Amino acid sequence: MQNSQKVVGSNALDRRQWLSVLAKAPAQEIKAAWARLECAPDGVELRAPETGMVMVRGRVGGAGSSFNLGEMTVTRCAMRLDSGETGVGYAAGRDKEHARIAAIVDAMMQSENLRPLAEQTVVMPLAKAALDRRSLAARKTASTKVEFFTLVTGRQPK
Repeated sequence: MQNSQKVVGSNALDRRQWLSVLAKAPAQEIKAAWARLECAPDGVELRAPETGMVMVRGRVGGAGSSFNLGEMTVTRCAMRLDSGETGVGYAAGRDKEHARIAAIVDAMMQSENLRPLAEQTVVMPLAKAALDRRSLAARKTASTKVEFFTLVTGRQPK
């Protein structure tokens, strides 16, 4: 079955990436990026922001058998811009505004006219901030690394 909705200037992998950036961004960062938009488009709520639960799955050792780790709260929303593009947004927790902004930005990213604005003002700054956070965490982790070694003395046990 083919998807009849075309994502402008993108493929599905690109959309998964920007949806991931929008969903994982801290609420205060996505709201600040949204506030920087000079001309935010209007839209209609197709699915008002609603909060529910999802099951989080894990894998033994990161690659082994899967298991149910537990449930987490997620808020989702669907918006349609006046120009016709439809976007979805998800956010961990109960922040309805975060999910709404993510849905509008997803729709903007699918618009030929609005994509550059959304990409430069919202998505790329959030992606850079996420990369900076991961880099900082990696540096902090690397600074605590302990090298173990065994000293061989050459003496024979008695």
